[in-house]
Amino acid sequence: MLANFVITPILIAVFLYVFASAKAAKIVAIIAQTAFTGLAVYLFFQVKQYGAIITSIGNYESVMGIILRADTLSTVFVALTAISFLMAALYSYNENEGKLFWFLLFVWQSLLIGIFLTRDLFNVFVLVEVAAVVVSVLIMYNRDNRSMYDGMFYLMTGIIAMQFYLFGLGYIYRLTGVLDMEVAAEILSGLDRSSLVLPYALIITGVGLKCAILPLFTWLPKAHGSPSAPTVVSALLSGVHIKSGIYLFMRVQPIFQELDASGFFLVIGTITGIAGFALAICQTDIKLLLAYSTVSQIGLIITSLSIGNEYTTTGAMYHAFNHSLFKAALFMGAGILSKVYGTRNITDIRGVFRRFPFLGCVIFLAILGITGAPLFNGSISKYFIMYGTTWYITWLLIFINLGTIIVFTKFSTMLFGRFEQKEVVVSANAKRKGETDFHHRDKTAKLRNYAESIPVNKQVAIAILGLVCFLGGIFGSEFITFLFNVEVSVDAAGYLEKTMIFAVSVVAGILIYRYVVRDNAFLKRFRAIDFGFRGTCAAMGGFFAAVLIVLGFVMN
Repeated sequence: MLANFVITPILIAVFLYVFASAKAAKIVAIIAQTAFTGLAVYLFFQVKQYGAIITSIGNYESVMGIILRADTLSTVFVALTAISFLMAALYSYNENEGKLFWFLLFVWQSLLIGIFLTRDLFNVFVLVEVAAVVVSVLIMYNRDNRSMYDGMFYLMTGIIAMQFYLFGLGYIYRLTGVLDMEVAAEILSGLDRSSLVLPYALIITGVGLKCAILPLFTWLPKAHGSPSAPTVVSALLSGVHIKSGIYLFMRVQPIFQELDASGFFLVIGTITGIAGFALAICQTDIKLLLAYSTVSQIGLIITSLSIGNEYTTTGAMYHAFNHSLFKAALFMGAGILSKVYGTRNITDIRGVFRRFPFLGCVIFLAILGITGAPLFNGSISKYFIMYGTTWYITWLLIFINLGTIIVFTKFSTMLFGRFEQKEVVVSANAKRKGETDFHHRDKTAKLRNYAESIPVNKQVAIAILGLVCFLGGIFGSEFITFLFNVEVSVDAAGYLEKTMIFAVSVVAGILIYRYVVRDNAFLKRFRAIDFGFRGTCAAMGGFFAAVLIVLGFVMN
């Protein structure tokens, strides 16, 4: 049964590759994806009612075959993946993309679902590696110089990171003789802790890069913010693909239950959250701002998962779910804006509320969600993340959210004011390089007519995501109980306190943006920070060494 959830998207992909030249094929694909999403939701209800479902492929006994296991956490991510790809297909319906694009899009979905369902450590390696190839091709789909570099950077760094994972996997197999996560965890729990440090450091280095935590996040802005990558690719990368790294992070920790690296990742997650919003503030490119914002939100989630409190863990899982929704809406909205205005420079886009009130409202809903505004989904997840934490961690989380507010204060400037067309001359140097740069235009070219209509399918896709951001706040406790089978309730006094903190943070964020961030020449120096390929490889080695050293001190 579970194998069908991996196979079905591939069948849709093959159908599209054969028939995608006709619009009718895209309609059939959207209908098929809708049905598949319904099946994913049905699987979630089955697990919710009857418990975990296990399928062994190949009729092998015990752990010798390929084991697929659907539990509460995995089915939430499977359903989230199906919904996200449905919105992506709907958004891309009238895009002039070829059949290869549609084929790769649905193969990508199959690989992600496989990652969420498999319990075999080697299968994870294979699925992640194949997904890296598919994603890199999608990033490079338009074949300009920049996207080719970004796609290859993503592919090569991913391959090197997964070699760390593969070595760690081999070490586990040597110790246990199995590759099944649950069985390996049971055997490793009886071994000396010192023998687990090396395989854990190896595996967590690979997983850490997939999570994009400090200092392993340098690939993310290149992949998510690549100038000519299709909009839905960026939306799915930040919305659901990055969650596969978070999911693996959550699955790896119980395998090494004898090791406690929570303090290390509490620090790393906090620094990642701060570094992410600090770099996002410096950006003027819509995609890059959203990409670095994703780094910050991932840091917040890793911090929350490392606190060890049941409420913060629940809040982190719900925030990962929420982030998929509002970040997909923001990327899709940004894609529309860049097409309509002919630029991705935030300073050149104004008056969205005036010209496109519906689009402006949906984007604003997503902004309220990600900043944790009262009555929106982000406020509920952040409420539980901060529930019961120590005072200093609470203030660190408030500081990270303040940074998020500053970032999206800058982002929201596009919604207000009046748009004025500008005429920009492309530099001779940029022409020689053949770069696709939305900041440059031929001297005779003007920005695209900003009064053109926005396709209905795109409006529907982002409207659904924006609406769920609101409903996820109004019915936040019910959503958490429904999704994760955890009974929680929001204390009115505590929520009021968080609301007051948010209000003060908004005022502070606006003032900081206006008097410190806006027109700050010093921040421009940080826009082009790039560790490069060798720097990223060195960061992997440094991260691996840091884990070994920290756990070595813990062992002693």
